[in-house]
Amino acid sequence: MSKWKLVAVACLMAILCGCVMRMQQTMSQDEENLIVVGFSQVGAESEWRVTNTESIKSALSEENGYVLIFEDARQEQENQIRAIRSFIQQDVDYIVFSPKVETGWKTVLQEAKDAGIPVIMIDRDVEEESRKLLTAYIGSDFYKEGKKAVVWLEDFLEKQGRTEEPLRIVHIQGTIGSSAQIGRTRAMEEAVARHPNWELVAQECGDFTRAKTYEVMSGILEKTKDIDVVYCENDGEALGAIDAMEEAGLKCDPEDGVIVISFDATRLALQYCLEGKIALNVECNPLQGPYVDEVIKRLERGETIEREIYVEETQFDYLTITQEMIDSRKY
Repeated sequence: MSKWKLVAVACLMAILCGCVMRMQQTMSQDEENLIVVGFSQVGAESEWRVTNTESIKSALSEENGYVLIFEDARQEQENQIRAIRSFIQQDVDYIVFSPKVETGWKTVLQEAKDAGIPVIMIDRDVEEESRKLLTAYIGSDFYKEGKKAVVWLEDFLEKQGRTEEPLRIVHIQGTIGSSAQIGRTRAMEEAVARHPNWELVAQECGDFTRAKTYEVMSGILEKTKDIDVVYCENDGEALGAIDAMEEAGLKCDPEDGVIVISFDATRLALQYCLEGKIALNVECNPLQGPYVDEVIKRLERGETIEREIYVEETQFDYLTITQEMIDSRKY
């Protein structure tokens, strides 16, 4: 190779190296501008939970200005506490988490506060002392959801002329100690206390899953099939209860059988509502990612935010739901 060719190759290599270095510097600068968020999800126990996770991942994407560190706790609070401590050690900009239960968070949340990391809680709530350590709560008012269900049931029974008849209720609770369970349970228990003819013939935990509720409901049906209402604290539980009742020969029909009430309003459960197997389904909106994104962006701009942000929710009953409503759902 001639001397001039060697010089040309050397120049070309220098130019290429310079371009690569500038690209690396630009990429490094871009990465530095991204907001780092640690997200601890309680698990993947239901279609609702999976949708909630995907909503957060979609909203807090790199294209939207984030680096998201995701940890699935697999229904173990200890895993969540460990994940939050890991986020603190990594010095993330924000922590987002959905707590399994309301208690047991004060120490780790204090650690996050001492580290100067804002914590945004989604979906479920924590006890008052721990809540003071949070930057914001984004989610549902579970007691209000329960009240919606109870009011609908009261109105339905009045229209049927059944207000004085004995009403035998099976209550399938969610994960004990979770805010969804506490709020929805409180609403039903208050209603039973108000109505002398309402009776809780069984109250057991289905842990928000179809499989466990099927087992629990099957056990209840071995003792009694004299049931008027089954109040399930999420769709997975409603589907499991219906599986068990139909297998036992009971008809899930609000006008000529068992009245099934559920929460979440996932697509499959709404199909059951259209068929009349679920009488009422109160929505619990899992699409919380955009709310989290908005809160973080406002905090980044130095704006004041509300400490409690409740997502928009509605309800569906077998009398008014249509296939078009189900088809238009995002989950």
